[in-house]
Amino acid sequence: MALLGKMKKNFRIKKDNPYGLGRFLTCSHWRLTMSQQTTNSELSFSPASERNKMPILEVLKAELADIGEVWEIGSGTGQHAIFFSKELPHVIWQPCDLKETHRDIQARIDDAQLSNLKPPIELDVNVFPWPMESAGAVFSANTLHIISEAAVQAFFKGIQHSLKKSGKICVYGPFKYGGSFTSDSNERFDEQLKKRDPASGIRDFEWVNQLAQNVNCDLINDHEMPANNRLLVWKKK
Repeated sequence: MALLGKMKKNFRIKKDNPYGLGRFLTCSHWRLTMSQQTTNSELSFSPASERNKMPILEVLKAELADIGEVWEIGSGTGQHAIFFSKELPHVIWQPCDLKETHRDIQARIDDAQLSNLKPPIELDVNVFPWPMESAGAVFSANTLHIISEAAVQAFFKGIQHSLKKSGKICVYGPFKYGGSFTSDSNERFDEQLKKRDPASGIRDFEWVNQLAQNVNCDLINDHEMPANNRLLVWKKK
């Protein structure tokens, strides 16, 4: 997502769902993709997912050390699902997203042949109940600044009824603190997001943290990540 403002000719913007015309996606509404040939078809590819996977993994290794199952909200291209399930073999990884993303996710799953990686499940954060119960952890990357504030609230409402006691929420992406951006580049990125959709934008950490507290989840870690991102971790009481 951080590459939205740095498009090249061999990239294309893929509009997954029109803004303001129904459901908000749990993954990016606007995904920066480029063609990647596989044995079966052309799959969407996220340069951002490829770039941030290693720093995220280093955090998840510690945060998910005692977690047996993770539900990924907004799996998008499926790149994170493949990589993290391979690198965290003790974790059962469940990709979740809208139906239209499932072809790419399933193609990657079929290629990977990992026993701890499940087929994708359809999930819209605004539709309740969510198709899961007692998840050990929820992971989501680069989603909360894309979906609307109402959808962010729905995200935590869904977690309230789907995350088991002592379960964790791990959310990666950019945030504001005290109403201020953490970098000039994040401020420019926020402007780009709002030009595409006024309902999107980098969220205030304090507001997001309050939403988590409202569903009995306490912040246990705020990890600083490369490129002015954070990885926030909450634990359910």
